[in-house]
This record gives sequence, structure tokens and C-alpha cells, in this order.
Amino acid sequence: MALAPVHACAHTPRAKGTTRVRDVRACDSRPAMSTEALLAASGGGGGGGAASRRLSIDNALAEHAGELGRWQLRHFVLVSAAWALEALHTMVIIFADREPAMRCPAGDGRCGDRCAGAAAGWEWAQGSASSTVAEWGLVCGERYKVGLVQAIFFAGCMIGAGVFGHLSDSFLGRKGSLQVVCFLNALFGLLTALSPSYRVYVVLRLLTGFSTGSIGLCAFVLATEPIGPSRRGTAGMSSFYFFSGGIAALAGVAAMFQSSWRLLYVVTSLPSLVFVLAVMPFVSESPRWYLVRRRTDDAMRVLRDIAATNGRRIPDGVTLKLDDEGDDVTGGKQIEESPPSPSSSGSILDVFRSRTTRARLVLSVLINLLCSVVYYGLSLNVVNLKTNLYVSVAVNSIAEMPAYLLTALLLDHFGRKPLGIGTMLLSGVFCIAGSLIAGVGAMRVVRMVCGVVGIFGMAATYNLLFIYTAELFPTVVRNAALGCTSQASQMGAILAPMVVVLGERVPFAVFGVSGIIGGLLVFYLPETMNKPLYDTMAGLEEGEKTPLK
Repeated sequence: MALAPVHACAHTPRAKGTTRVRDVRACDSRPAMSTEALLAASGGGGGGGAASRRLSIDNALAEHAGELGRWQLRHFVLVSAAWALEALHTMVIIFADREPAMRCPAGDGRCGDRCAGAAAGWEWAQGSASSTVAEWGLVCGERYKVGLVQAIFFAGCMIGAGVFGHLSDSFLGRKGSLQVVCFLNALFGLLTALSPSYRVYVVLRLLTGFSTGSIGLCAFVLATEPIGPSRRGTAGMSSFYFFSGGIAALAGVAAMFQSSWRLLYVVTSLPSLVFVLAVMPFVSESPRWYLVRRRTDDAMRVLRDIAATNGRRIPDGVTLKLDDEGDDVTGGKQIEESPPSPSSSGSILDVFRSRTTRARLVLSVLINLLCSVVYYGLSLNVVNLKTNLYVSVAVNSIAEMPAYLLTALLLDHFGRKPLGIGTMLLSGVFCIAGSLIAGVGAMRVVRMVCGVVGIFGMAATYNLLFIYTAELFPTVVRNAALGCTSQASQMGAILAPMVVVLGERVPFAVFGVSGIIGGLLVFYLPETMNKPLYDTMAGLEEGEKTPLK
């Protein structure tokens, strides 16, 4: 049935901060067009006369492209491999800066003070090139320099997490930032192997930390943003297996290069270069980053590639919209891309301007700080166990994997908030119990079990916080917020060694109190399970006001 002609001579103004729309209806003296002719002229009918649909990326993934298919799995594995690189650059210091065994070659016990080293007749069992401690004599009164290097490395991580967190949200993008930090890691790691003195070594470890601190957050966001909301939590938690696997692999590699710390740095730095040259070309930029930068065509290209690889198809009439744009149907209007607007990029200042995100950021920073103090504090006792260092590190890394598995299985059943509260309180309670147990006789084993349960719970929390924090903030400031919380984690890593030196029972008490306080703070965060991954600050504010359908 023919419709009555539609007379149109209206000029539609463009609202501030929205996508520019060009009205295709003529506003002149020509005869009025019919509705069918109007739709045909606009191209909005997709060839069938139906209006084009404008969907958010979450809806496009769920309805058309697929939430977790072959494309996302391949992309996830390629990107998450960067976590293993972070493990190599972070934990190599355990082996490069270890204190090797010393021996008295005379064999008659007439060597002098061990602190005097070669001057007193002592020599290193594996040679002076086996570690930085042996080469530069970092023993006795100079032992603090080993801890200083570790603190400076994490300080570099703290700075780099903030810098690259902002750059990955702005012009550099997720993929670009990951490429840059991995290349810098390879460069600084190889230069570290050439360090002529302790001071140069410290500077290069600072620079390595600067690039290492943001590898995890860039990889995590890039790997999880193309995944649909119902699968994002489980997939995000699975990325941390790569970090633990990297530590286990490092233990094996370090065992083969015990005689040269310089060669160890070379071997652990080359994989970063291989990753940049051989893996990154097959990695795609995040469609969410494209969209908030107003590069809609690029975002649609990625989504169509996802759909094609997953054996699905996105209809021709579907276009993308940010979550602060209202219309789902464009009707007879054509969408034009506009240059990036203030909503397409953000900084940590934007987080503080909003009451909602400001409160979330403060809580996330405190929780990450407390979690990091406990996690790294309980991990640093490895060198004090008086067992095989390489075996101990490998066993500890493997022991964390059940925590990741348990969290991944329970994440979408209980939610982020209850699981975060439960794991932090579990760790805190067992650490408090450990502080009340005297390390004498059989009770030493009981206290060790308390420590194992404590690190099990905190390892689960530590990795849960990545997916939780990512979901608390919109795309435009997500990496900036993650960078800020990562800085808090690095500060906790700096403080952890200072807690460990307080004795046997006091550290357990500090870790216990930290875990309990952290668990109580999680109570004040909102639940994010099955909620949209918002794109803009305005979209988050509006979405939090609207009840979830």
C-alpha cells in the first residue's frame, strides 16, 4: 500500500558532542518525495527499505559477530603471550642478583672474613660472573644495594604504568603502546647485559621497569576488549596463566645459565624482540579504541573480520555507536564520521571530575596497594627457604595456577565483588593465624601452610582486580585508570621487602591486617558482572542511573 507523500523542509541541528548527521531530505521547491523514495535516496534501507541499526560494540558482538569465537581465541593467545615477557623482565632479578655459594680453595679453613671475599682467600663457587652480587661484591654491608635495585625497578614500573596507560588511551592506542613497551624492554634488557658498573646497572633496570610496568595492562585491555561481556571475565582471568608460565619458564632458563648473569639477561630479553617482529603484525587494534577515536570505519572493519572468522555475518544495515549516543535506528539519515571529540580521549583528570569514577579510582588504588603488599611480601620469602632456588620459584609459580582456575570458574557465578571480598578475607585470616603461631618444631609447618593459603587467596585477588578494574571504568579512561592502579601495585611491591625484614611473626600480622582491610574496602565497589563495557564517561553515568534490563 502506497504511503502518503512526506513533505520535509526541516533542518536538523547537530547536538554538541554527538556524531554529525546529514539530512538527505531536500529542502527546496521540488515536489515532496514519497517515503520509499526518501529511504532509497538515503541508503538507510540497506537495499531492503529497512532503517539501519546503530549498535554498541557489546550488542554487535553478542548479536552478530560472536562473543568468543575463533578470532577472539587466536587474538587472545597472541596478545596474552606478552604477560610471559613481563614475567621474564620482572623476575630475572631473583636469579641475576642471587648470592652464589662461596668456597675456601685452601681447603684448610684458614680463609678469613667472608665479607672480605677474595682478599680473605674466598672465591665464588660458580665464578664471579655468575651474578651481580659476585661480580660487584654486593655482600654484607653492600647487600642493601640488591634491594635498592629491586625498589628502583618497581619505581620505574610505577612511572611507566602511568605514562603508557595514558598513551594507550590517547593517540598511541592499545596495540601501538604494547609494541613500544616490548621493543623498549628488549633494548634495555640487552643493554643491561653490557652494564660496566653497578650504577649503570641500576639506571638500566630503572628504564627496564619503565617499559615493563605497562606490558600487562596494555596486553590485558587489548586482549579482552574484543570479547563479549558474558565471556570477558573468564577470558580475562585466563590471561594470568601466561604470567605464571613465564615465571616457570624463567626458572628453567636460569638453571641453564647459572654461570653468567649477563647471558641470562640476553636470553630473557630476545623474546620481547621476537614478539614485536613476529607476533604483533598479526594482532589487531581494539575496535573500542577505534570507536572512541571516531574511526568508525576501522571499528566496523575489525568487527566484520571477527564475524567472518567466527563463521558469522554482520548485516549491511548495522553501524556502530558510542554508548552516550541515543538512536538505535538512523532512518533516512546517513552517518558521517567526525574528528575526535573530547569524548573520544580521556585522562586521569577526567576520572577525578566525575564523582562516580573518582570514588571507584580511590578505592581501587587502595585495594591494589594492599593486595600487592601481601602478594609480593609472601612471595619474597623464596630466597629464605634454604632450598633449591630454581625449584622453589617454579613450584611457587605453578602453585598459583589453581587460584586462577578457581577464580575463573567462580567469577561468572558469584560475581566480581563477592569473590574479591572472599579471597582477600581468606588470605587475611590465614595470615593473622600465621602471626599467632610460633615457628618452633611442628608448628613451623603449620605456619608455612598458613602462608601458602594466604598467597593462594591473594594471587586469586591480584588477578581478579585486573578484570574488575577494567570493567569499572569506560573505554576512554580505562587504561589511564588501570595505569593508576598499577602504579599503586608497584608501590606495594616497593613496600613489601621493608615489611619482610621486620622479623618472623610481624610480617604475617601486617599481611593479615592488609588483607582484611582490603576485603572490607571491596564492599564499597559496585558489581560489574554482565554489565556493559561502557565507552564514554557520559555513557557510564547514564548507564549507572538506568536499571539493568
